[in-house]
Amino acid sequence: MSDRLQFTVTRAGGRLDKYIVEECPQLSRSYAQRLIEEGYITVNGRASKSSLRLNIGDRVDVIIPPPAPTSLVPEEIPLTIIYEDDDLLVVDKPAGLAVHPAPGHPSHTLVNAILSHCPSIAVKGSVRPGIVHRLDKDTSGLMMVAKNDAAQQSLSNQIKARSVVKRYLVLVHGRLSPERGIIEAPIGRDPSNRKRMAVVSTGREARTQYRVIRYLDSYTLLEVTLETGRTHQIRVHLSAIGFPVVGDEVYGRKSPHLKRQFVHACHLGFRLPSTGQYVEFSSKLPPDLEGALKRITQL
Repeated sequence: MSDRLQFTVTRAGGRLDKYIVEECPQLSRSYAQRLIEEGYITVNGRASKSSLRLNIGDRVDVIIPPPAPTSLVPEEIPLTIIYEDDDLLVVDKPAGLAVHPAPGHPSHTLVNAILSHCPSIAVKGSVRPGIVHRLDKDTSGLMMVAKNDAAQQSLSNQIKARSVVKRYLVLVHGRLSPERGIIEAPIGRDPSNRKRMAVVSTGREARTQYRVIRYLDSYTLLEVTLETGRTHQIRVHLSAIGFPVVGDEVYGRKSPHLKRQFVHACHLGFRLPSTGQYVEFSSKLPPDLEGALKRITQL
């Protein structure tokens, strides 16, 4: 059965595909663009293009078709479960595990592991059942996963309202100063390399808070808090101000101390969908990141 949604535009000038993602955070932008191309999303009753600029008062109708059959199969992949109830899981994702299937890794993902652990999961969607936010494949740490549609909507709404607290431990090259700050710069696709993100004037709003935990010779260990959730936001913002993340070969350079980027989702706070109670969870640095810190302090 299809989901049908209707919105009335209250702010002029935005692109249709960006508007859809803002109003329906459970949809990726690429999926929204596909729905627009296939006629599932209309403006004032007419088919439109993703690039259409909206006007105040425009009526946007969205049909989310039922998921097509997929080859998603449960896989018995070990999971570190921090919390679980009838609505959701909080898992501590290891580095190296992709969150959901995509070209290049059609299986052996967090989604496959979730389906094995929770075969009764009842969330509509295609290859991302229960996923309300993501971590890069090589980023470790805390993620929340919805078990049903109501929980997914609740968590998605909290993310949209920016009431979910997400903090990260990050090691960067250089001695970052001042010791507290906010990086505010729009992020979008890098026009010279579509596989990367970059700070671009046409990008989406992005805000990153940081505070210095300690200096380690020519490195700085940071606690980073995301106010927005753009793709590769931490890595792009820190690289843009001249302090690339250690081990980040995409936005920085290879490190002799680490085989992946030093980013760990260490803290997650949100309200439980069923009760509204605010809860917080934390995760310690995994052994590879702890080892990198020790090697650096011994230099």
